[in-house]
Amino acid sequence: MVFETAFYDILGVQPNSTPEELKKAYRKLALKYHPDKNPNEGEKFKQISMAYEVLSDPEKKAIYDAGGENAIKQGSGGGGGFHSPMDIFHMFFNGGFTGRKSERKSSNLIHTLGVTLEELYTGTKRKLVLQKNVICETCEGIGGKRGASQKCAPCRGTGVITKVQKIAPGLVQQCEERCRNCRGLGETIDDKDRCKECNGRKTVRVRKLLEVEVFQGMMDEQRIVLQGEGDQEPDHRPGDIVLVLEEKPHAVFKRNGQDLLAHVELQLSEALCGFRKVIKTLDGRDIVIQTYPGEVVKNFSTKCVMGEGMPSLNVPTEKGRLIIQFVVTFPDSLPPEIVPEIRKCLPNLPPEPIPEDCEEVEMIELTEEQYQMMNDDDEDSQDSGRLPGHGGERAHMQACNSS
Repeated sequence: MVFETAFYDILGVQPNSTPEELKKAYRKLALKYHPDKNPNEGEKFKQISMAYEVLSDPEKKAIYDAGGENAIKQGSGGGGGFHSPMDIFHMFFNGGFTGRKSERKSSNLIHTLGVTLEELYTGTKRKLVLQKNVICETCEGIGGKRGASQKCAPCRGTGVITKVQKIAPGLVQQCEERCRNCRGLGETIDDKDRCKECNGRKTVRVRKLLEVEVFQGMMDEQRIVLQGEGDQEPDHRPGDIVLVLEEKPHAVFKRNGQDLLAHVELQLSEALCGFRKVIKTLDGRDIVIQTYPGEVVKNFSTKCVMGEGMPSLNVPTEKGRLIIQFVVTFPDSLPPEIVPEIRKCLPNLPPEPIPEDCEEVEMIELTEEQYQMMNDDDEDSQDSGRLPGHGGERAHMQACNSS
């Protein structure tokens, strides 16, 4: 007689069931209610794992039969002694309950996750739908009928073929590749005995919904590792899913570590007479930058605002600098009548000595395209041995007689 039968009922077995019957029941239910197949059945999966952990251990089973679940929890310090449901699952399918310990691990799945600079600034949660291999529920990961598998002859059950390549006279190189006969499984199953669901591959392809948290201050190319969420294979520890962050270009800001760089265009009047401008931050706030009358902002000069850069990953309240570079736009021309008034406001320059016998010349506008063509032609001239400037585009200056 047992005190209660709740754990037996969860697994669908009798109190006098054998260890093999317990394993079979757990294998079937764990595959059916695994979060990869039934994301909404997390509590059910937890109950199945807890029941199997207790009933598969002779000592815990004896305590449970005598006093029920409360006796187990009291014996483990209030319930803190249970393993994680995923640990139980991985241990079971990795041979942990059969003595066939294996340290082999399935390959990791690597994906790129595009994120905006705003998301790296404030942090975000993203939902992703990925495809992965999970152990086939129909055949319970054996690929077909029990006892129908045979060791693959070409690879001798290793799943890999070793080839010798001659790379130079007297020099050879050994390389390994996956066995094509068994697709790297190390065993083969006749077509008539294969599982109809997985076709003998032991795993099936499913879609998995994942929620990923991007923390404040994370950087471009930083990796987020979701342990155990990768492909499943029999007798292997599940691989990981590795997400590599890819920062998208921003229209205003450019990141440099914890600093944010921005260009602000100013008209010449603003650079000379002062300005007030609004900058919208990555978290949606409006901050005002300004200078005051009499303060001159030079072209390509920089200023910084402390505490308005990117947050630190470990301490989000600590932020870097917002570095602003000013680009001053000059007018194409000025009305001649106002030039004397402007000159009065500017520092006096020492007069440039002009020789009496000098010649005055007129300068013609040279576009950027013409300048580039001239440089390209000069490079071609040097390559061919000709003197620069001969036979190509040249900058002309028209001379005029001095009055």
